[in-house]
Amino acid sequence: MSGVWVFRDGVVRNIGNSGVDESGGTSSGRRKVLIHVPTNETITSYEMLERKLAGLGWERYLSDPDLVQFHQRSTVHLISLPRDFSRLHSQNMYDIVVKTRNVFEVRDA
Repeated sequence: MSGVWVFRDGVVRNIGNSGVDESGGTSSGRRKVLIHVPTNETITSYEMLERKLAGLGWERYLSDPDLVQFHQRSTVHLISLPRDFSRLHSQNMYDIVVKTRNVFEVRDA
């Protein structure tokens, strides 16, 4: 169930990976960046992301050595990210945005 999902006219469709390249950007070549909205800062490392998430009650979850994971004790939400920050894709960024409403957003670089 991976790939790109499009919501149009009340229907969700999986259109595969068309339009997304391996760097996490779109096929138009634009890279995406994760922005911490309250401070308007671009997240440039996992250390920076961890500080912002800790302020929201998220904790580092150490169950998988191949991933960087965060969870909230009060919810079932789990954010799983690649170990290497340079491999963070827009799909991962949108996962953070959805699970931390109004705190982060994804923008074109």
